[in-house]
Amino acid sequence: MRELTSRSNPESSPDNKSCSFGLLDTSPLTYRQGSHQTISLKQPYHNGTKCPVAEVTFSSMDIKELKFLDIQNTVNKPSSGQGAARGPSLTSAGQRGQSNRTTRPPVTSSSSTHSDIPPITILHRASTGSSKNRGVTQATPKKNSARNGSTSGLARSKDDECFGGGTDEDLEADFDFEGNLALFNKAAFFSQVNGTGSHGSRTQPNSTQAHQHSPSYRHDENVLEVKPVIYRQITVPQHGGKEYCTDSGLVVPSVTYEFHQHLLATAERWGLTLERRLEMIGVCSSQMALTLLGGPNRLTPKNVHQRPTVVLLCGPHLQGAQGISCGRHLANHGVEVILFLPNFVKIQEAVTSEVNLYSRTSGQQVASIKELPASPVDLLINCLDCHEKPLLKEKSWYQSAAEWANQNRAPVLSIDPPVGEQHQSVEAKWTLSLGLPLPLAETDSRVYLCDIGIPKLVFQEVGIRYLSPFGCKFVIPLHRAY
Repeated sequence: MRELTSRSNPESSPDNKSCSFGLLDTSPLTYRQGSHQTISLKQPYHNGTKCPVAEVTFSSMDIKELKFLDIQNTVNKPSSGQGAARGPSLTSAGQRGQSNRTTRPPVTSSSSTHSDIPPITILHRASTGSSKNRGVTQATPKKNSARNGSTSGLARSKDDECFGGGTDEDLEADFDFEGNLALFNKAAFFSQVNGTGSHGSRTQPNSTQAHQHSPSYRHDENVLEVKPVIYRQITVPQHGGKEYCTDSGLVVPSVTYEFHQHLLATAERWGLTLERRLEMIGVCSSQMALTLLGGPNRLTPKNVHQRPTVVLLCGPHLQGAQGISCGRHLANHGVEVILFLPNFVKIQEAVTSEVNLYSRTSGQQVASIKELPASPVDLLINCLDCHEKPLLKEKSWYQSAAEWANQNRAPVLSIDPPVGEQHQSVEAKWTLSLGLPLPLAETDSRVYLCDIGIPKLVFQEVGIRYLSPFGCKFVIPLHRAY
């Protein structure tokens, strides 16, 4: 390796320190004679770091000392502590080497006026021409730090000196994609995922050899072991003759009217009184009616000019009291309710209590069919029929109300209709049963079941094995199980 020590340009560096340039033995060195003797170095090294320029030219006036070093004998010698301490930085040295390539006239000052600081010799391990064998301490300056010694190049060098830093990034080395890809064994990984390879088995603590291989699951399979679903979760001692099923497939059998009354009497003995049942039926049936009327799409504060109208047809019995309770909750939710209840001399106490509560709402109450609206309404709730008094159908007020309902052409919701195979006076589109369904007549009506709050132990007391089919709802649809 050959080394050349030169004085820094006085105009570019006020401290006038010396710096060293070196080049490999294989690099060309050009010497020119004439009025201005110069030496040109191609692929030079500046203070141990490769210069960002391909060629550096020195005037004979700037050369202070020229050495030819044997790298094999001097690489292991310790460097001078004083020289290392006073060595210039990589960035400033690059600027000085760059300034020597400008077209300025050479400096004519004598060597005696320069500083007496001894030249700094920095040895660098010889390279074989490959960027991969360079020393790990070698710093590569940015390519845009010097541009032909121009003023913009000096400004960029100052920016690099302020904001940039020396790194070990070797831009000439290509990324080894094949070597990095070989680190990942795709065949072994997919065999482990699919459970077909030797890594597909997982050994559980305290497990036998038969349970070491865990099964593989698809993305749509349940990884948790669950018991098989029992769809017949309700069994009754007195079957009503018909069975229904929920949307999830659970079987709900029907019961006779007498057994249904026995169930309600047992629940009332434990505290589920008639008033509580009426309130529960009113809440659930009104919630179903609100859904049928459009729910949040219809009942909004911005839609007060189109409030739905509901007509209640009630008789002087327990089923009529259930309908009045439903009308009270509907009126509380902003529905225009019209209650039809004829004037009777004798009315049950439950009906009287519900009428008193209903009178405190904004709903209307009429006793004559003539007072009902002639135009179609949004919904009719039929509570005219009674389980204990089938002869009410022969009354004139009953027949008049049924005829008006059939002519109004409004959809009908029937709450707790009586059992029987005979044709209903008012055709209902929806039918709501309470607790457990009764064997209703074969019609096109859609059957729904309402939870009235009977505890599980009450079902067990009357001999019913019961598991609630309602889930998160209080009203569920039922389908006929054929």
